[in-house]
Amino acid sequence: MEFCTSLIIILASVVSMVLAQNVEDSYVVINASIPVAHTDANYICATIDWWPNNKCDYHQCPWGSSSALNLDLSHPFLAKAVQAFKRLRIRVGGSLQDQVLYNVGSYSGPCRPFTKMKGGLFGFSKGCLRMSRWDELNQFFNETRALVTFGLNALNGRHQIKKGVWGGDWNSSNARDFINYTVSKGYQIDSWEFGNELSGKRIGAMVDADQYGSDLIELRGIIDNSYRRFRPKPLLVAPGGFFDKQWFATLLQISGSEIVNVMTHHMYNLGPGVDKNLVKKILDPHFLSRASVTFTGLQQTINTDGPWASAWIGESGGAYNSGGLHVSDTFVDSFWYLDQLGMAAKYHTKVYCRQTLIGGNLLNKTTFMPNPDYYSALLWDRLMGTGVLAVDRVNIAPHLRTYAHCSKGKPGITLLLINLSNRTHFTLDVHNILTVNLRTTQHLKSTPAIVHGLKTAVSWVGTKSTDENLSREEYHLTPRHGNIQSKTMVLNGVPLEVTENGDHPSFKPTMVKVDSPVTIAPLSIKFVQFPNFDAPGCK
Repeated sequence: MEFCTSLIIILASVVSMVLAQNVEDSYVVINASIPVAHTDANYICATIDWWPNNKCDYHQCPWGSSSALNLDLSHPFLAKAVQAFKRLRIRVGGSLQDQVLYNVGSYSGPCRPFTKMKGGLFGFSKGCLRMSRWDELNQFFNETRALVTFGLNALNGRHQIKKGVWGGDWNSSNARDFINYTVSKGYQIDSWEFGNELSGKRIGAMVDADQYGSDLIELRGIIDNSYRRFRPKPLLVAPGGFFDKQWFATLLQISGSEIVNVMTHHMYNLGPGVDKNLVKKILDPHFLSRASVTFTGLQQTINTDGPWASAWIGESGGAYNSGGLHVSDTFVDSFWYLDQLGMAAKYHTKVYCRQTLIGGNLLNKTTFMPNPDYYSALLWDRLMGTGVLAVDRVNIAPHLRTYAHCSKGKPGITLLLINLSNRTHFTLDVHNILTVNLRTTQHLKSTPAIVHGLKTAVSWVGTKSTDENLSREEYHLTPRHGNIQSKTMVLNGVPLEVTENGDHPSFKPTMVKVDSPVTIAPLSIKFVQFPNFDAPGCK
């Protein structure tokens, strides 16, 4: 009797769960005739910051030994985490970079790490980078084939005019000696960045855009002279701050043509890490879409005042002040992160730097084990090519986010689906604006309303679309046990976990007949690679 009662309860629960969920049929039309934007080949980037282990926010101290000054570069898990990418871009920089002095050349002051100091910028003293440590960092970069962006101190020599506002000429001597040392050692630096968050509405300090522009001209001269025997020369990147339209425009106007190669901006659109509504924000499609205003504003500014420059996200972590506890290092954060990667690429962002590689929720600060966002970045790196494709959404609720790119290293296209809904299953027909869809003609005949609408805009399927032997690859990401705040990501039913030696799991796709529906469950993510998609813009 007890068994029967339990069985009835279980069946009732299953039925209620099914009834509580919706199923929506819809379709997308992808234009693969020509990309709407392109990313850099090394779009994925992670940062290494300067914060010491006693940098604390909201009664937690999450950084540990993750600073450029004390990170354990010999840890085998760290090297393998970087080497898993085809070539990971690493940006060395952060809030304290404008207090870093370089123990080289004519510098004769003390060379000590950062310490807490009342009245200091962000509550810390100046710090110092020894050349022996710089040598160690470059050995690591070389062994892991990392592309390096290094953020230079842009406050050296200036003085505080009033609270938070700094003036005076930049003292370039220490940076010049440091760059010359780097060149003399043969270290490969892809780009030099000038300053961190000194633009517009200040965070800790602000420098006037006219002064900043003049200093960039001087730095450009230093780089050109130091690398006069090298081709290509490193890029000059600036200002590494939050977007302020007038400030950014003035910077480009003052510095002039071909001085700054890349305009970097920072984005923490989820707000402070202590916000109790972080998960709610992440799952709100309307909230996520607000970021497009910043991307659009920067692109318009570059087009008007600096068309020679490209746009990067130089630093972004979702929630500022070290991220959100039990959010930024869990599965739910990948909804935000992958949506940001997709949206930024669509708005002509060439590189996206995530804060941070260690201590900022890609890798655990103690064990160096990957968190879910690490695997999201790695899947993007392996599946999404540089060509960004337009996606026309038809009858799709806003909770399903859709992005498409040319596939990486193989023919066809890759579709990224992010389902923010906790109760809706989506079933999608995927159509090519040139050819139509990837499901069989027989299925289309059973849906005359859709076919009638499509015939006015697109032609029928290409030569391979009806080949029953063709398959597509699907990478379905879910949280362990259905808990979106789990620290374990599951790929096609298999938890993603490194081995005892730190080797990363293989990403094995589920092979699905190309003529079957594309489905995505609630609160999950899916990459879908279509090998037979007619994509002339991807060749």
